[in-house]
Amino acid sequence: MDPQRFKDAMSQLAAAVSIVTTGGEDDPHGTTVSAFMSLSLEPPMVLVSLDQRSSLLAELHVGSSIGINVLSTQQGTLARRFADKSVDRFAGVEWEMADGAPKLPCNHTWVAGTVSRLIEGGDHVLVLIDVTSAEVNSNQPLLYWQREFGTHGTIEPGEVRAQAVDSTRP
Repeated sequence: MDPQRFKDAMSQLAAAVSIVTTGGEDDPHGTTVSAFMSLSLEPPMVLVSLDQRSSLLAELHVGSSIGINVLSTQQGTLARRFADKSVDRFAGVEWEMADGAPKLPCNHTWVAGTVSRLIEGGDHVLVLIDVTSAEVNSNQPLLYWQREFGTHGTIEPGEVRAQAVDSTRP
């Protein structure tokens, strides 16, 4: 598989932009990810995918507290900052400890929990998380699509249903 062709194909998948965090008051760690998803309802679990070279991954082990700050459209600058390996990501950034992990203000969604398992997959590691806390704000989510930040646009109510019904007609 040609790596560039694979990257181009994956750029077509819209994904929520999140900053995953761990650590404490004196030693916070965080990184930007777009590979975050719901895994299980019973028990409540999510997963994030981290590059094996991630400085955040080096801080995680089974039982670690971890937070996922799903970013809002107001947080594009933070997304870029926490993706930059050359800066102190938390320097000058407002945050607080919540549910055992660093939490950023104005996020779209907050999910926190503890690391349940670490599973290697290619050049990444899947971090399975037992969720202990979740909250949603009323702002818009920051999405990453075609290598650009944007947000979600709604469709007319019933539009999906109408298309599904139309597609079943002979």
